[in-house]
Amino acid sequence: MSGNEARVQAIFQITNREPMEVATPDPLSKIWACNVFNLAKMEESLSKNAFKEIKKTVQTGVPLDPATADLVAAAMKEWALSKGVKFFSHIFFPLTNITAEKHDGFIITNPDGAAITEFTGSLLIKGEPDGSSFPNGSLRMTNAARGYTAWDPTSPVYVMETANGSTLMIPSVFMSWTGESLDKKIPLLRSNAAMDEAAQKVLSLMGETDIAPLNSSCGAEQEYFLVDSNFANARPDLLLAGRSLFGAAPAKGQEFDDHYFGAIPERVQVFMQDFEDQLYKLGIPAKTHHNEVAPGQFEIAPYFEAANVAADHQQLMMTIIKTTAKKHGFHALLHEKPFAGINGSGKHVNWSVGNSTQGNLLDPGNTPHKNLNFLLFCGAVIRGVHLYGPLLRAVIASAANDHRLGANEAPPAILSVYLGDQLEAVYEDIKAGKLTSSNSGGIMDSGLSQILTFSRDPGDRNRTSPFAFTGNRFEFRAVGSSQSVSGPLVAMNTMLADSLNWIAEKLEVELGKGADQANAVITVLKELMELHGNVVFGGDGYSTDWHKAAVEERGLKNIPTTADALPALNEDYIVKLFESTGVLSPVELASRYEVYSEQYVLSIEVEAKLVVDMATTLIYPAAITYLSDLSVTNAGMADMDIELDNSVAKTVAAEANAMMAGVSKLSVALEKHDFASTDEHMSFLADTVRGLMDEVRVHADELEGKVADDLWPLPKYQEMLFIK
Repeated sequence: MSGNEARVQAIFQITNREPMEVATPDPLSKIWACNVFNLAKMEESLSKNAFKEIKKTVQTGVPLDPATADLVAAAMKEWALSKGVKFFSHIFFPLTNITAEKHDGFIITNPDGAAITEFTGSLLIKGEPDGSSFPNGSLRMTNAARGYTAWDPTSPVYVMETANGSTLMIPSVFMSWTGESLDKKIPLLRSNAAMDEAAQKVLSLMGETDIAPLNSSCGAEQEYFLVDSNFANARPDLLLAGRSLFGAAPAKGQEFDDHYFGAIPERVQVFMQDFEDQLYKLGIPAKTHHNEVAPGQFEIAPYFEAANVAADHQQLMMTIIKTTAKKHGFHALLHEKPFAGINGSGKHVNWSVGNSTQGNLLDPGNTPHKNLNFLLFCGAVIRGVHLYGPLLRAVIASAANDHRLGANEAPPAILSVYLGDQLEAVYEDIKAGKLTSSNSGGIMDSGLSQILTFSRDPGDRNRTSPFAFTGNRFEFRAVGSSQSVSGPLVAMNTMLADSLNWIAEKLEVELGKGADQANAVITVLKELMELHGNVVFGGDGYSTDWHKAAVEERGLKNIPTTADALPALNEDYIVKLFESTGVLSPVELASRYEVYSEQYVLSIEVEAKLVVDMATTLIYPAAITYLSDLSVTNAGMADMDIELDNSVAKTVAAEANAMMAGVSKLSVALEKHDFASTDEHMSFLADTVRGLMDEVRVHADELEGKVADDLWPLPKYQEMLFIK
């Protein structure tokens, strides 16, 4: 296709699309977790003793006896076969933001040549993919390729249905032959164990005797864009980079605030019903969906779950968003900033810790000043964010997320904690050495007799805070939409474990001096707030005053890019944090730095190469063709003695030349490889290459507004965002 033929064809296909048949949704009671081999199904198919053992493993993490694993495997196989399954797969989570899977059949042949089904405990427990073909940060070389997957019994097995058949999916960890973690699940499980151990110490010192294992919980709000696949297929940048590298702002964007929570487009609603029915079958508790702020942007939010299961479900959700979108003729964009000039997409991670005996330890209750356990755990979070803010920034660092952080749509790149008026006052009292009361939110009265009054929350919300307390949990708002939640959860659990260990040591000293619990808590938290209270901030995180005060007066760090953020993983105190808690060894942490820095370099280089290619082969030819058409037209008009304004032609020529000059500079920059270190390479890409890419884009976007519409080759923003 030439000129704008691809655009015209895309619009024709969309506007003439036959409405997709809307199926009557099945009741939730019928489909909920029907494809999950959960405890209820295990109880139906296992002996009492076997079920008791696997239940204990699922709920507490104690090792499972191999003989019981055989029984579970046999029951699992029979359940899967009854659902038409022929293959099983250890699904695992390598150091990318996507999943990996290798499918094996339930089949062996006997000496007679007949085929039978087989699935034993050993097959359930262990698989063997290639450990050197995944990102591994030099933990595995090409000639040392062995890696292992191992079943994680604490995350439920499920059946994934596709048009080509169904597969039994077994959530697994992934490790090297030498024992190091090659995945995102092992550190998450370790971090939860470290947090549990530290929390048990604190609770024991607080006089608790019946303490069930503690777990962190997660509820991750997923934002995404939907673009018709006909448009996406005509945009190489959307297909290969996940974002539009070119595109002039449309006359209308999000400035009317009319998309957020607006009526969901009918076609999108059909997609959402299909998408969520699949989630329900897999036991994923999708609770909320709505239009987001930007046109073409939407959000889905699940109910909270145990962090390990929530992380698995979040990965699964991202996969199903994409596959279901394709089925409905959409292309789902999970990139953090797919369109310039309108809001990008995040993944707010709602995080808490608790157990079955003490409950949610980040729930302040009605009288937070009397809830000593809450005050200690909340204080531990404050200390953790202050000490390890650079780590939190590093685990949400990516080339894509750099476009959001610090803009007036996402939290700034300065890590601070928002507590709300009520809690901030409580901790200010503690800092002053007292603890007397806490304010309530009062009653909300609209002044209308027909509208019932209700209790107002004791604190407002702050959308500019990267780490905000929201009633009974903290919301890490800076996580990117395409990222796995495992990295942020590992960092939060580990910093909490470290802070709880610090608190336990201090508490033990104070209690040993004969102080009662309340005074011991106040003494410890007073010291904590004196050391770390600077991280608490309740104002406008976007303001220039805060950016200045945070750095100059409070000593916080502003870390704007991934190139600035990732080196924190090499800092001695971060290495010590992970090593002392047993979450990551120094070599495992070093591998993460190597993998994530390489992903950053590759991401920007792919984008830069696309900018060069698209500007040269799509945009420049359109501009030259338009200039040629104008020349012919002008010559014809001159023959008729009609004088024309040549300013458009001059502008197009100037912008086309300037764009290609920028392309030339960008091409030269991409040839540079003599970097002294990875840090230097990343900084060059962040400081130089991205600027050159932006320079090319400025001229290309100017051309879009000047070249005749029937010649422009790329679907425009107004088409991609508004035609559904």
